[in-house]
Amino acid sequence: MKVIVCGAGQVGSNIARYLATENNDVTVIDQSPELIQKISDTLDVQAMVGFASHPNVLEQAGAADADMIIAVTLADEVNMVACQVAHSLFNVPTKIARVRNQSYLAPIWADLFSREHMPIDVIISPEIEVARAVARRLQVPGAFDMIPLADGKVRVIGVICTDNCPILHTPLRQLTGLFPDLNLEVVAIVRNDKPIIPGGDDQMLPGDEVYFVADTRHLGRAMAAFGHEETEARRIIILGGGNIGLCLAEELEAKHPQVSARIVEVDRGRAQYIAQRLNRTMVLHGDGLDPEILEEANVRAAETVVAVTNDDEGNILASLLAKRYGCQRAITLINKTTYSPLVTTLGIDAVVSPRTITVSTILQHVRRGRIRAVHSLREGFAEVIEAEALETSSLINTPLREIKLPTGVIVGAIVRGEEVIIPRPSTVIKPHDRVIILAAVGQVKKVEKMFAVRLEFF
Repeated sequence: MKVIVCGAGQVGSNIARYLATENNDVTVIDQSPELIQKISDTLDVQAMVGFASHPNVLEQAGAADADMIIAVTLADEVNMVACQVAHSLFNVPTKIARVRNQSYLAPIWADLFSREHMPIDVIISPEIEVARAVARRLQVPGAFDMIPLADGKVRVIGVICTDNCPILHTPLRQLTGLFPDLNLEVVAIVRNDKPIIPGGDDQMLPGDEVYFVADTRHLGRAMAAFGHEETEARRIIILGGGNIGLCLAEELEAKHPQVSARIVEVDRGRAQYIAQRLNRTMVLHGDGLDPEILEEANVRAAETVVAVTNDDEGNILASLLAKRYGCQRAITLINKTTYSPLVTTLGIDAVVSPRTITVSTILQHVRRGRIRAVHSLREGFAEVIEAEALETSSLINTPLREIKLPTGVIVGAIVRGEEVIIPRPSTVIKPHDRVIILAAVGQVKKVEKMFAVRLEFF
């Protein structure tokens, strides 16, 4: 597949890295010679300096025979025009654009991105995606990550194993015997920042970050098995009233009426604006690092603080301060990857990475075969994939023990109608099953082929 990536920032470079490791033909365009040089030095891609929306630059990048353009520069307008030019002049089949300004995304202008006007196939709004990711984490207290799959029937949960986790030092193959009626499968472990795709003899140790797949109906019991029985947050403080904070508050008001939220915003004009946009959420003008403002927000009674300002350091400090003043849990937005390994040891419960969330959203539309959903885990060491098994797939009607899955690939769950099946060696995948798979980086292409429609099918 030939892909043009417009923008060599964090998101663009990560998308290029993913695609390059799977032997795609990737060209990256950016105005910054420094970023282009860095891309050239570290990735096996073509990289060129230029304006991504200029026709001559896109032509030089190979737009005439490109399969896809992914526009993730810092400017919404450049992203939109690049997609328009790619469509109108080069007939690029798939066009993906990142659009940050919420004005473009208002429902009243929904027709803007139609095929007749500005033919962009997929619009990615990082602010909306991050707000949804935070809202999902709020639903499962005790988890640092939560990914719903198969129309919500299955959840992929990330938890930290504490010293009181009941299943520490237990070989994974014994979990079925300990919990025979609990639909749960451990698919990944991160230990000392090193990812492990576990086998049956692996054990969980204190401090491990563990990802498991669970039947949504058994989620409460699954969390208890890992030593987490926290109650869902009803009182929340949001530090930062930018686009993410506002989107999160709107999401909570629309879908979680039982939640009482308060926003702290340092800019008076912005605080007044979001107060007019929201109905039930209290808005306070002040600094989240000010103890008096935290007291006014009743931080002692809050179950969760969500720090989503543009300042990573401020988010970390404000989260720690809120916990010191009595808040039970902290979810913190961090852009810089260098901080991620540090924050959990400081006492922050969950980290939100806009880059990782945006990359996951884009990958969902890049993957081929009958891939329904894709989510990147922890700086991209693996992907959780939801795929539909077709009659032509090599996986169907064969017990899993007889299928030679690539190294680093684990089947986490199978959804057949309303039934969630945690796979065993004798389990057989049937046509139209939805299969939840964890695939290590470098193996995703093989998973795509396993679920692709063969030519003889037509």
